[in-house]
Amino acid sequence: MKAATWTLVEEDGSLTLHAEGDWTALTLDQASRQPLPAVGGQQANRIDVSALGRIDTTGALLLLKLMPTDGEILFGTRDDVRRLANLVAPGMTPHEDSPPPRGYLTGFFARFGQQIIEIAHDAYAMLVFTGQMILALGGTLLRPRRLRVTPLFAVMQESGINALPIVFIMTFFIGAIIALVGTNLLTSLGVEIFTVELVGVAILREFGVVIAAILLAGRSASAFAAQIGSMRMNQEVAAMQVMGVDRFDALVTPRILAALVMIPLMTFVGDLGGLLGGLLVSWATIDISPSFFVTRLAETVSIKHFWIGMGKAPFLALLIAAAGCRHGMMVGGDVQSLGRHVTSAVVQSVFLIIMFDAIFAVIFMVLGL
Repeated sequence: MKAATWTLVEEDGSLTLHAEGDWTALTLDQASRQPLPAVGGQQANRIDVSALGRIDTTGALLLLKLMPTDGEILFGTRDDVRRLANLVAPGMTPHEDSPPPRGYLTGFFARFGQQIIEIAHDAYAMLVFTGQMILALGGTLLRPRRLRVTPLFAVMQESGINALPIVFIMTFFIGAIIALVGTNLLTSLGVEIFTVELVGVAILREFGVVIAAILLAGRSASAFAAQIGSMRMNQEVAAMQVMGVDRFDALVTPRILAALVMIPLMTFVGDLGGLLGGLLVSWATIDISPSFFVTRLAETVSIKHFWIGMGKAPFLALLIAAAGCRHGMMVGGDVQSLGRHVTSAVVQSVFLIIMFDAIFAVIFMVLGL
C-alpha cells in the first residue's frame, strides 16, 4: 500500500495537482491534515488522477475538497475514479442556511396554522371514509346475504347490551344533578314546580342521547380501533384482501349496523335513568310525589323532545363507528401506532358528538322545534 502524495506542477500557465499513491481511508489520515498545496498563494485549478493507485470514497471526497469551484479533474482512463467522484459529489453541496429563529408570536401562529391544515386534511379523509362506509352499508342492505351475522351480534352484545347498566347509572346521576341544581334555583324564584319540565326536556332532548353516545364512543370507538388495528398489525387485513374478502363487508359494516341498532336502545335506557334520578331528587327535596311527577311530565313535556333525542342518535352512532373503524384502518405495524390511533378514535368521536349535537341544537332552534 503506497502512501498518498500529491505534487503541484505549473503547466501552460495553470497549476495542476498530480495525485499519486493510494488514496484510501488508511493512507489519507496524515495527508488530509496537510494544508492545501499552493504556489505563490495560487491553488491548483486542475487535478490529474491518471497516476493514482487505489481509491475509495474518502479519497474521492478529498479530491473534491482540493478542487476549486471553477476547477476540473483530469480523469483520463480512470472511470473508477469518475464514478466515485460522482457518488460523493452530492454530499459536497453546501446546505442552505437555517432560517432565523422565530419569535414567540410567529411560532405560535405558525403552529396554529399547521394544526388548522392538519385538521382540514383529517376532516377530508374522514368524509371520504364515511362515504365509502355508507356505500358499503348500502350494498349490504341491498344484498343481505353479504351481511356477517355472527360478528354483528357479537358487537351488539359487547358494545350495546353490556353498556346498558353504566348508561342507566350515568344518566341517573345526571338527572339527579339537574333536578338538584334546578330545585335550588327555581325555589328561590317560587316556581320549583318547573323542575319537572327542566329535567324532562334536558334528559329527553339532550343528555340522554349525548351520554349514551359518549359511552358508546368510549367503549365502541376504542374497541373498533383496537380490534381492526391489531388485525392490521398481524397482516390479517392484507390476507383478507388477498383472499378477495372485502374489508368493509367483513370489518366495518357489522360494526356500523351494531352501533345504529344499539344506540336507540341505549338512549331509551338513558332517558329512563335520567328521569328516575330527577324524580327521586324532586321527591326528596321539594316533596313532588312520583305520581305527580309522571303526570306533570306527560302533560307539560311534549313528546317531540323524545323524538328529537332519538332522531339524533343514528347520526351520532354513524360518526362514532366511522371514527373508530377509520383509525383502526390507519394503524401501522407497531404498538405505538395502535395506541395513538385508539386514543385518537375516542377523542375524535367525543369531539364529533359535541360538535354535531350543537349543530342539531341550532338547526332545531331555527326550525322552531
